[in-house]
Amino acid sequence: MGERPIDQALEESTNKWMQAGLVLIAILVLAFPAYRLLEPANRDEAREQLIEELAVQGEELFASQCAACHGDMGLDGQIGPSLNSKQFLEAASDGQITSLTSVGVPGSQMGAYSLDFGGPLTLEQITAITTYLRSLEPDAPDNPDWRAVIEPAS
Repeated sequence: MGERPIDQALEESTNKWMQAGLVLIAILVLAFPAYRLLEPANRDEAREQLIEELAVQGEELFASQCAACHGDMGLDGQIGPSLNSKQFLEAASDGQITSLTSVGVPGSQMGAYSLDFGGPLTLEQITAITTYLRSLEPDAPDNPDWRAVIEPAS
């Protein structure tokens, strides 16, 4: 049996597909390093935007859920301590603020605010409040007496 004749149209088509595959591979090889260069900046921008949005949501939640005891913007403790204090914000981690808000403070009037513990807020809403309080830190006043509670008038 003899050798099959070469199908020139098939050869040309195969060569075109192979060239297209090589071009695609070259594009991908160049695209991945470009992605690695650009993506960290995109992530940082998205993170900053999320923090800003959470802080705005947290400010609204703080006004409706927390200000009655901690004062507007946490500036002056009324029933609860002042939370917009350089000393408090430097001492408390985000995890501590979230935990105190979630489960409350035993032996005080600060009850649990997490749905998991019978409160009205989701963990995302508590995280928003924590983010809002953290956003106050750059301009937080020096208040070493932040724990002092103003006793309600009888």
